[in-house]
Amino acid sequence: MTPAETQAASLVLGGGCFWCTDAAYRLLPGVTRVTCGYAGGREPNPTYEQICAHTTDHAEVVKIDFDQAQVSLEKLLAYFWKVHDPTQVGGQGHDLGPQYRSIILFADAAQQAAAEKSRAEAGQGFRDPITTEIVPLEIFWPAEDYHQDYFAKNPHQGYCAAVIAPKIRKLGHHPRLSA
Repeated sequence: MTPAETQAASLVLGGGCFWCTDAAYRLLPGVTRVTCGYAGGREPNPTYEQICAHTTDHAEVVKIDFDQAQVSLEKLLAYFWKVHDPTQVGGQGHDLGPQYRSIILFADAAQQAAAEKSRAEAGQGFRDPITTEIVPLEIFWPAEDYHQDYFAKNPHQGYCAAVIAPKIRKLGHHPRLSA
């Protein structure tokens, strides 16, 4: 293995609409790729229509590939608690349904331990209890192409302008949106 290969890692998590989570994580230094997809359910190779019909038990998630030399798993998890409301049951904001639940899907025991530790630490900062699931990642299914990097491709689309842009401004990461 080359040094670059030993530094590569990935994390799968969901915090509401994957377009929002995707847009937020793309802004972090050290994140090399974000892929929208589905995980946590039972249906193989699910489609967006199946997810919306609640026939799969999958959540909308993102797979975050990152360079461990530039950003730690712990930092990615700490950011997770800032980019969504982990205390809301049944979705995020007006995005309601089990596909929008808060979830961390771990790939190994180290990720599980880091996720559980992060959740315990984050819980001290919320008035209500955190409802985030921490479960093993069985398989990640990439979403359809049109969902990938949706905010960057459609910044003026209604949902992007009304929901994602304010979230990114609040996070303080996007110079074009900070006005």
